[in-house]
Amino acid sequence: MMGNFWRQIREVFSSAASRSEPSGPEWVNGAAGLLGDLAEGGRVPGLAMRIQHRGQWVHEAAFGYADLEGGVPATPQTLFRIASVSKPITATALARMAGEGLLRLDDPLARYVPEYPDHGILLHQLAAHTAGLRGYRGKEYALNRPYSIEASLEVFRDDPLEFAPGTGFLYNSFDFVLLSLAMERAAGMPFDALVRELVLQPLGMEHTQAEQPEQLPDGLAKPYTRRAGGFRRAVPVDNRYKLAGGGYLSTVGDVCRLGQAYLDGSAVNPDLAAEFLTSRETPQGPTWYGLGWQVGRDASGRRYYGHVGNAVGGYSNFFVYPDAEVVLAVLMNCTDPGVQPVLDTAIDAALSGLESAGRDKGG
Repeated sequence: MMGNFWRQIREVFSSAASRSEPSGPEWVNGAAGLLGDLAEGGRVPGLAMRIQHRGQWVHEAAFGYADLEGGVPATPQTLFRIASVSKPITATALARMAGEGLLRLDDPLARYVPEYPDHGILLHQLAAHTAGLRGYRGKEYALNRPYSIEASLEVFRDDPLEFAPGTGFLYNSFDFVLLSLAMERAAGMPFDALVRELVLQPLGMEHTQAEQPEQLPDGLAKPYTRRAGGFRRAVPVDNRYKLAGGGYLSTVGDVCRLGQAYLDGSAVNPDLAAEFLTSRETPQGPTWYGLGWQVGRDASGRRYYGHVGNAVGGYSNFFVYPDAEVVLAVLMNCTDPGVQPVLDTAIDAALSGLESAGRDKGG
């Protein structure tokens, strides 16, 4: 049975690669073919992907459409909603602020946001999702109100915590709403300007930006939601209030620049980066989440850090494999299309091929 399974997998990879013009090493063409099949098979409207190895571009491609109705194809330069891949961007700004002494990770939230009830929450607990805040309710996921960060506190300010700070883990976006408000007050400047100055400009992420509903940039992919009969345009949303946790637009190239900066040690002081990239511990055990970063090992045992993101009209994968020195990003213009198992298979295939190529070369 297992022999038949792997033979079928090899056949899938070889047939997918044969339908695409090879544009990278053999170890990456099969993975790219699987991703291309998602668009060709109508499982996603469009997607872009990029893989880097040891700081060098290996493969970059796009499949499907940035605009289905207009027939505009997706390209590697297409802007997508990157959803929670915004969190590592925010974490990088937070780390730089801590490194410059603008705040301390163990500062109480109440020092910066006194209008929020004082539950004894610390800044690092917000970044680690161990503060006890609740998740979305009802249609909050798709709020379409022009909230400022400060004004949006009314959505959740009066709700009780799910657990005492530091005693549990609950992933949510409201943690990062509070964190971003504290950060902008500590720095004395708007959050988007703060991130631009501390992260985007220094790292050359020139295409990454906040989504402004009234002034959408050229090259932005149209957002879709998948339905049984195909795709429909996603409902309008205004993500400005949750920019820190899920409101950025970016390209696969810019996302990979962030990951490469961590591999190079140029994003954040390495000792501080290690703190951000280490899983927190709660009484229930490890959370497999650091400060703004998912961390752990994949199904094949490889260490990684990065983030998966899901938003209205956007789905994203961003991973850094430090031992293999690989950075990769996949961005799509669709609310969770249910293709993560395919993405996992494609990523594993690319990494397995890289490892095999390294062994063949004796390196």
